[in-house]
Amino acid sequence: MELTSFNYSTLQPRSIPIPSGGTNYLSLLGGPPDSVSMRSGYVELLPGESVGLHSTEDYEEMIVPLSGRGQLTSPGVDPLPITINFVLYNPPHTPHDVVNTSDVPLRYIYIVTK
Repeated sequence: MELTSFNYSTLQPRSIPIPSGGTNYLSLLGGPPDSVSMRSGYVELLPGESVGLHSTEDYEEMIVPLSGRGQLTSPGVDPLPITINFVLYNPPHTPHDVVNTSDVPLRYIYIVTK
C-alpha cells in the first residue's frame, strides 16, 4: 500500500493493553488499517528460548525490553545484551535472533516500520 493513498482520517489515538505474562506472542499493531506502516508486538520468551534467526526485510526494528535479560545476535556482529533501560535497533536486511539468557521470562515489545 502506498502511503500517499492511505486514508489518515481513519486513524485515532488509542490505548493497547500489554499482557502481564502468560502469553508468548501478541500482535499490537499490524500495519494498515491499524497504522500507516508500523507493526508491533509483545513477545515473551522462557529461559533458553529464542525467536529464531529472521530478517525484517525492508523494515527497521526496535526492541524495547520490559523484563528479563537476553541477547540480540546477528551473524558477524558481537551479541548485544538485552536489558531494561536500553532499547535495541536492528537495520533493514539484517538477520538477527533474540535469545533469553536469563532464568526468568524475557518480555519485550518490538516495533517494525519503514
